[in-house]
Amino acid sequence: MSSDQCVIQGQAFFVRGLIEIPVTDLGETFSWGAWVSLSPENFARAVKLWETPGRESEPPYFGWLSTELPIYSPSTINLKANLHTRAVGRRPLIELEPTDHPLAVEQRNGITLARVQQIAETLLHGFSTDAQHRPG
Repeated sequence: MSSDQCVIQGQAFFVRGLIEIPVTDLGETFSWGAWVSLSPENFARAVKLWETPGRESEPPYFGWLSTELPIYSPSTINLKANLHTRAVGRRPLIELEPTDHPLAVEQRNGITLARVQQIAETLLHGFSTDAQHRPG
């Protein structure tokens, strides 16, 4: 449908959002762009309000993370998430369920600039078995 909404064969419904992670030693935010699958009803509501001012006051939509972020183990596919709409023109915020998954822990606790650099290097230079993220 667009760079922010996708329907596959009329049966799977996705909205693109941002997983925002605080960079604790900078006071900045690191963001992953990702897709969340929504129920047909929640997707229809989100699309209906997509260009409506005030949409950010909508309650969050429950969904499942549908993007594999390969630096994390275990897989990020199907992590429980809430999609929070924001002001028109801003991508929604993806809030992960507060579990012990490394991505959820990083979203909750934040990361350092050194971790951001590690992520960038891993993405730029490829993956090896040692490049998998392990907490700590």
